[in-house]
Amino acid sequence: MKEVETMFIVFIGETELAKIPGLSAAGADVNALRYTAPSDADVLYFGKPRCVDTIPVDPQGHPSPTIIAKAAIDEAKLPHLVICAGNSVNPACPFETAASEPGKDPRFGKAVKNAETIIKRSEALAKKLAPSLKRIVIGESVPGGTTTALLLLRALGYGHTVSSAGPVNPLQLKEEIWQTVSKRLNITIGGLKGKGYKAAEEVGDPMQIAVSAFVRALPEEIDVTLAGGTQMLAVAALLRDLGETRHLLVATTKYVHNDPASCIEEYAKEIGCGLWWAPLDFSKSQRRGFAEYELGYIKEGVGMGGAVMYAMQQGVPIERIQQKAEELYDTLTENIEANFKK
Repeated sequence: MKEVETMFIVFIGETELAKIPGLSAAGADVNALRYTAPSDADVLYFGKPRCVDTIPVDPQGHPSPTIIAKAAIDEAKLPHLVICAGNSVNPACPFETAASEPGKDPRFGKAVKNAETIIKRSEALAKKLAPSLKRIVIGESVPGGTTTALLLLRALGYGHTVSSAGPVNPLQLKEEIWQTVSKRLNITIGGLKGKGYKAAEEVGDPMQIAVSAFVRALPEEIDVTLAGGTQMLAVAALLRDLGETRHLLVATTKYVHNDPASCIEEYAKEIGCGLWWAPLDFSKSQRRGFAEYELGYIKEGVGMGGAVMYAMQQGVPIERIQQKAEELYDTLTENIEANFKK
C-alpha cells in the first residue's frame, strides 16, 4: 500500500441493545437503526447514503454527525477506511471486515460471539495497514453503543455514568440494564477487571473488541487517536485492562465534555489517557438540525471530534469545517428542515 502517513478509520457495528425502545437516539425508529452505521460510512465515501435512501436522523430529525466528520476529512484531505465490526447491513462503499455478526443483548447471554475470529481479523488488518502509516485516527458508529460502553466500563471497575445522543439521557434504563447484566454474571462493579476480552465478550459489543485488537497489533511508533466520547473511553479502558501501555488520546467534542453525565475527565484520569474536545459551535447556524446540537442533541459519532482535531492541526480553521458541513447539510438533508419534527 502507498504510504499515506495518516488515515481515518471508522469501525461500524451494531448491538441488539439498540432495539430497546427509548435507549438509542441514533435512528428515527428502531427498525431503521441497522441502516444507521452503514449509511454513515456511505456518506464519508460517496458524500451521500447509498445503502438506504436518506441520511440517518435521530427521532427529532437531527442529522448524523457523519456530515461534520465528512466535512473535516474532506477539508484536511484525509484518506479514510471503513471496517465492518458487526453490522447486519453492509455499506455500499468499499470496506474491510473484522466482525460479521451484530452484538447480542447481554441481559440474556454473552454479547459477542466469535471473539477469537474478530481479534485475528483485526490484528491482520492492522498489520496490513501499518507499513504505510505513521498516524491513525479511529472513529466508530454503533447505535446503542453508549450503553455497551457503560456495561464494559462498569465490568472493568469504573463506576461513573455515561453520555447520550440526546438531551434526555435514559440513565435509569441504562442502570436497569447494568443491574440485569451484573445479576446474570453474578458480579458487581469491577467484577471482570483483569479479564480483558472476556469482559467485552460478556457485556460489550464487537466494535470494542475489534478496535482494541487492531490497536494492540499496531507498532508502538504509530500514533493512535481514539475519536469518540464514551464509547472510545470504554475502548481505552479495555486496552489498559489488556495491558496496553502506549499513549492513547481520546478526541471528542465539547458537546460530550459539557454533558455532566459523560464524566469524561474522570474516566480519562482513571484510565490513563489524554483527552481533547473539538470547540464546535453551531449556535448561529440557520440549520435547525445543527443549531440544536447546542442543546445536547447528537453530541458525537463517526469520529467527528477526532476528524475535526486532525483538520485543525493541518491548519483548517474550525469555521471552515463548519461552513463545509452546512453546505453538505443542505445537499444531504433536502426536506429535513421543512419537515422538522416538533
